[in-house]
Formats: sequence, C-alpha cells, structure tokens
Amino acid sequence: MPVVVVESPAKAKTINKYLGSDYTVLASFGHVRDLPPKDGSVDPDNEFEMTWEIAADSRKHVKAIADALKDDPELILATDPDREGEAISWHLQEALTKRRAIKKDTKVSRVTFNAITKNAVTEAMQSPRQVDTPLVEAYLARRALDYLVGFNLSPVLWRKLPGAKSAGRVQSVCLRLIVEREMEIEAFKPQEYWTIKALLETPRGQQFEARLTHFAGSKLDRFDLGNATQAELAASAVSKRDLKVASVEAKPASRNPAPPFMTSTLQQEASRKFGMGARQTMSAAQRLYEAGLITYMRTDGIDMAPEAVMSARDAIKDKFGEEYLPSSPRMYKNKAKNAQEAHECIRPTDMFVSTEKARIADADQRKLYDLIYKRTLASQMAAAKMERTTVDIKSDDGEVVLRATGQVVLFEGFIAIYEEGRDDTVVDDDDKRLPVLHVGDKTDKKDITPEQHFTQPPPRYTEATLVKRMEELGIGRPSTYASIVTTIQDRDYVKKDKNRLIPQDKGRLVTAFLSNYFHRYVEYDFTASLENELDEVSAGEADYKELLAAFWRDFSAAVAETSELRITEVLDKINEVLEPHLFPPTEDGSDPRACPNCGNGRLSMRTARSGGAFIGCSNYPECRFTRPFGPPGTEDSGIGPDGKLLGYDGEDKITLRDGRFGPYVQRGDATEENPKPPRSSLPKGWSPEAIDLEKALMLLNLPREVGPHPEDGVMIEAGIGRFGPFVKHGTVYANIKDVDEVFEIGMNRAVEVLAQKAAGRGGRATAKALKELGDHPDGGKMSIMEGRYGPYVKWEKVNATIPKDTDPDSLTVEAAIELVNAKAGAKGKKKTAKKPAAKKTTAKKPAAKKPAAKKTTTAKKADDE
Repeated sequence: MPVVVVESPAKAKTINKYLGSDYTVLASFGHVRDLPPKDGSVDPDNEFEMTWEIAADSRKHVKAIADALKDDPELILATDPDREGEAISWHLQEALTKRRAIKKDTKVSRVTFNAITKNAVTEAMQSPRQVDTPLVEAYLARRALDYLVGFNLSPVLWRKLPGAKSAGRVQSVCLRLIVEREMEIEAFKPQEYWTIKALLETPRGQQFEARLTHFAGSKLDRFDLGNATQAELAASAVSKRDLKVASVEAKPASRNPAPPFMTSTLQQEASRKFGMGARQTMSAAQRLYEAGLITYMRTDGIDMAPEAVMSARDAIKDKFGEEYLPSSPRMYKNKAKNAQEAHECIRPTDMFVSTEKARIADADQRKLYDLIYKRTLASQMAAAKMERTTVDIKSDDGEVVLRATGQVVLFEGFIAIYEEGRDDTVVDDDDKRLPVLHVGDKTDKKDITPEQHFTQPPPRYTEATLVKRMEELGIGRPSTYASIVTTIQDRDYVKKDKNRLIPQDKGRLVTAFLSNYFHRYVEYDFTASLENELDEVSAGEADYKELLAAFWRDFSAAVAETSELRITEVLDKINEVLEPHLFPPTEDGSDPRACPNCGNGRLSMRTARSGGAFIGCSNYPECRFTRPFGPPGTEDSGIGPDGKLLGYDGEDKITLRDGRFGPYVQRGDATEENPKPPRSSLPKGWSPEAIDLEKALMLLNLPREVGPHPEDGVMIEAGIGRFGPFVKHGTVYANIKDVDEVFEIGMNRAVEVLAQKAAGRGGRATAKALKELGDHPDGGKMSIMEGRYGPYVKWEKVNATIPKDTDPDSLTVEAAIELVNAKAGAKGKKKTAKKPAAKKTTAKKPAAKKPAAKKTTTAKKADDE
C-alpha cells in the first residue's frame, strides 16, 4: 500500500476515510526538522550551508513512516499546498533518504489539494508531481534570514540593553508600527470644536435631527465654532429664526459585497466581530479545514473555483430566491503575485452546508464557519440598493442652514445575510431614516443643542488593524501574520488591553535601539522589498543564495559596527529619542529632567546589573533617587532596580524593594560579609505606595516582645509569618486576624488568644455539661450536654440528640434513658452487621502485614530520593 503523509492526525483520519484500505495514511505532526537553536546552524562562509536536526518528538513519527515504507516502497507527500507545506515535504524526503528508508526504487511524489473532500483528494492523487524546488528555496531563504538576524542581533541587544529579549526580522518591524502609533498618540494635541444639533418637527408631527452647516451666510468649516461662546452665538441665531425645508434631494445608491476571505481579512473580521486573536482564529480555521468543512486557510487569493461559484449561486437561489442573484457571477481579482501561497479564497467546501447542518460542537469553530459561510454566499449576491436623501433647512434671511441626511434600503441584497465589520468608525448619520419632507415645509424647533468635541488621536492598533496595515505595507505573508503578532506579545514587548495593542517600555527600548543602530532593517520599505525578493525566489526568478549573500554583506557590517559602541553612548542616544515619553513637559514649566530628590542631578535612563532599565540621578552614588523606566506618575510603587530609599536607621539605609515574591523592605545592602541583610515582606493589604521609613522599621523590628507570660515568665512575642500575623509563647503559635494588631497587642489580649489556642489543641474544646441527670440503670452517669448542633444526652460513649420540641431543662431521667437506649440500640445493630466482617479481617490478617506495608513505603521513598 502506498504511504501517504500529511501533517496532522486529524487530517490523516479524514483522508484515510476517503482513500480507503488501499493506502496507509500517516501524520508527520508538522515540521520534522529544524535548525538547532545554537550558533553555526547557518554558515555564511560556506554558501549558507544549513544544519538540520530531527526534533526529539518527531523521531518516532519519522520512524513510523520509514517502517511503513518497508512494506510498500511508494511515498506520497500530501502536506499543505503552501510554502510551509512544500518545506515539510522536502524535509521528510531528505530525512527519510538519510535514514535509507527511501531507496533508488522508491517512488516519491507530491500531491496537493485545496480542500479535504473526497473529490479534491481523489483528483489530487491523479495528478502527482515532484517537490517544488523554488518554493523550498524561498522557505530556506526565509528561514536562514530569520536565523541570521535572530542569532546576530539578539546578542547585540543583550550586551547593549541588559534585560532586552531577542529581536526578529519581521517582528521588530511590526513592533515599530505599534510603538510609532503610540508616540503619535502621546504627541497628539487635541483641538476643541463645536457643532450645533437641532431636533426639528415636521408639520405632520414627525421629529428628526439636523446639524448647522452654514452660519452668517458662510459655510462652516470644522473649527469655525472653536469655543463655547461662538457655539452659543450660533445656537441663539438658529433658535431665533423660522426654518423651512429649502431642498430635498434623493439619490439612488448601491453597495457591493466584500470579496470572499483570504487569511488577513479572515483574521481582521474575526477580531472585529468576535474579538478573536490571530492565533485563535487560525487554530479554529485549521480544525475546520482538517474536518473537510472549508478550503485551505493560509492564502492571499480571493478568487473562487468556477464550480464553487456556481454552487454558491445555486445555494443563494435556493435560500433567498432569484432576485438575490446578480445577472452574472462576480469575479474577484487575485492579489497574489505568484504561487507562493494557495490560490483560492477561504470558503466552505459545500455551499449547501449551513452552520446548522455542519453541527460543529466547538464554539470558536462554529462562529468562524458561520462567518466564512455567510461571507462566501454574500460575495456572490446582488448589490444592496438604497436611496440616500439630503434635506437642507434654511432661515428666511439665509443666515443659517441646517442639513439632515438619511437613507432608505430599497433592496437589501447581500445585506440579508452578511455585512462587513468596520474598524474605528463612528455611526454615520447617513444610516438614519428621515420622515417624508417637502420643499416649503415649516419645521418647529424642539431643541437646539451646542455640542463640544475634541479631535481624537489615531486609535491604537487591534490585531485586526495591525494585520491590515502589515498587508498594506507588504510585511509578512498569510502563514506568518499570526505568529508575528503573537511573538511580540509573548516577549512582553506589547500587551493587549481591551483588544488594543499597547507597547511596553521594553518594546520601546528595543525599537529605539534598532531604529537608531539598525535603521535599514526596521524600515517598512526594506522589509517589504525583501518579501518581494523572496516571492521572486518562490517563482523561480531569483537565486536564494545570492539574496542571502547580499543581505549578509550589509547586515554583518552593521552588527560589527555596534561592537564599538559603549553602553553609555547607547543610553544617551535612547534618552534623546525617548525624552518626550520618559520626561514629558511639567505643568509648572520646570525642567522635567531635574532630580526631585537632590535638585542638582539630571535624570536619565540607566541599566541595572540584574537586567532591565530604570530612571536614575546623574549624582549617583551621592543621590540614589530612582524610579521605574517610563514617564513620571505611571509607576506602581516607585521601586527601581536598586530599591527606593526610605531613609536611614543610624548608619543603615532602609530601602523598599521588589522581589520574586513581591515588595519587601531591607536594612542595608548585601555584601560579601553580609549576603543576606535583614528583610521583611510587606503584609497583605499594605501597598508599596504607603510604606515610609516608620512602617519599614516596624516591619524590620519584628518579632516584637509583648512581655513575659504571667504563668511561667516565658517571653510572649508578636510577629508575621508564613501564615500571617501571630503571637508566640514558647512553642505555641496563635494566629491573630489583623496585621496592625501585631504592633499594638497587649498582655491581656495575647494571653487570651494563646489560651484559646491551647484549649482548642488536638480538636474542639471539651463540651460543657448543662445538667446532670443521674445514673443509667446499666451503670454510668447521664448528662445533658451543650452541643454544636443543639443539646444532647451523654451516657458513656452514646450521644443521643434531644428532639427540638423537647425542653432540655424539663427532660426526665426516664425520657433520657429511652433516648440513649434507642441510640445505643441503633448503634448496636450497626455493630452487629459489621462484626462478621471484622472477624473475617481479624482472622485473615497475617502477622507480617504491617511490616510489609512499611517496607513498601520505605522502598518507594528510596526510589523517590
């Protein structure tokens, strides 16, 4: 049986079902080989020779394929139809050849299919080919470039910017986009402007809104009403004049549907509509593809196979009717420049399988399939037809003109099933409905409202708008968008808050460094140009080793130049670049870089030995002022890498620091003689901002002596331990609830807390007897006890609950005897039932059972050690 190899077991299972028992279908579980993460895996001095190794997890999968080839020497590589899929097939062929699983007589072929359906799979088997060398070479070039940048640029970052993480070829450019957008937002100066909104009523009693467009005979520009005074003047002019409808203009309009999805637009729309990240979207799409529900999901093509177009038209006609079909099929131009990614759009494999019929259990997959299904059908539906109406309302003297706009949907067309989401847009007045208005109609003024506005900065990127921008600039490709956006978040260069991407200070540092010392390599044009060159390689129009040589020649020179840079020089440059962010202008106009502690020093960015950056004073060590890296006022606690100085206790300085387990206070510095100076963690509920020298000393002086115990003279102490605040007497520890009580508790309270602990040791305190009843006829005293769940009668080991409707004080001896006898009888029955089992266990119990158990425990312990 021919051996067919695909990437995933889910895909293998589906394809095996289509091919039947004549084939052996196995999974490679993705890439089987990769470059070892160490220096020298790509050798620029040896024509960029690349060293590959099989991952530990992949060895068993390669062995399984090799074993299967022993029975039938025919290998069919059926990995995904894109550059990555081609690379996986190439790696498999190379790895199996080295294992000698592929011999001279082994037939090796490559097949691709854009959808996992029976027809697509069986047709692909009829058209085998060889591995596409240009596509593989484009993959090799991309992989070598990413490796060379990562393994040469990251060490530069580590040396010059302690605490910075690695840098990537495309990720760094993507990060620059986010950082520059944030800088635009910070530098933005909002400008005030006003508009006048009027609520008007027609002669027929229908109300609608209009906005002032002309005032004093002139058309209003955006900032003509720049303050409240001007706005009030304009509002007054409107309110004092009679208004009539001067013109009503209705124009037909139409809207065409959006094209079917490709990778980037799918990620954008899933983010807009569901808040799904790029990785989450692609994971759900992968499952849908493997289940045979959609076509391949990594593509930059938007064209659709002719048979799929006709099937979509049939589904539309069946679902909506003939009028929802355009006269001819819609054709969308493919944006892909070559065959570097799968050609066809992302669409359902069967246009008649709606979301309900698909019966998808997973919520993400169900939402995504519904999106793809509706977008695909909508792309082949008729345009939406509307009528847009513009109404001008004027005063008799022509001094004021107001305008109302709205639209009426005459035929919904594709909107009946789907409407594309929007990024960062405000509701348009054009979407509103207007009442019937005629020229000459008088309008009554119900309300005149001046509205204040401020210009808004550009919005932060979402994953959707970031992918869209990357696509516009030509950065990245369908198979890389998700990993790029995810990587910069995983490295803590960017965080996502309410679906918006916010650069972290670490990301700003890296961007500032790269923009100044590796400017060319984070330029948008350069990165896009390199992507185009890689496309030329994949099309067989360029040599990938020449591309690598040209890149390496300039890049290695840039890396070498940075070896001469001193860290102080780098920090001065970054201080200059990030000055607007780190030291924004102060409200009183004073120097934002003046040290607030000594007044003479100058603040600048510094790096700590332990890694990371902070803001410190130039008068160090005389002045030890520090604050976290970032603008003033944004810090959580003001704790820098060397701590925050709180003051001195004699000759010892007291600092507030941040450690692995949270903030703490420390006396003195760690030295060779004293590597572990006195420290105390901040108790729960104490914020770093509230810690001063007095509170720090209170913590460092714990445990506190309360006084000698009145019974034995042993000192009672109060402190804070692993389990919270406590008082201690000898070996007895008793918890107290309030942290503050540690510093205030007196002798009486401490003795009381310790006594309660002593009384409760080993279980609950002894129950209190409410009344003695006398002796039981069988011997032994009976008593009425106060229990946790109410009073009860105690006799020997029998506890009989007193019924709720019985007063314990009036319980007679005879009634008590009945209660305990009934209880004892019930317990006796249970004992009788258990006796045979107990005897059986006793009889069978071997003498060596307990020692054997101990021996087992000892052996296990030895194994664990």
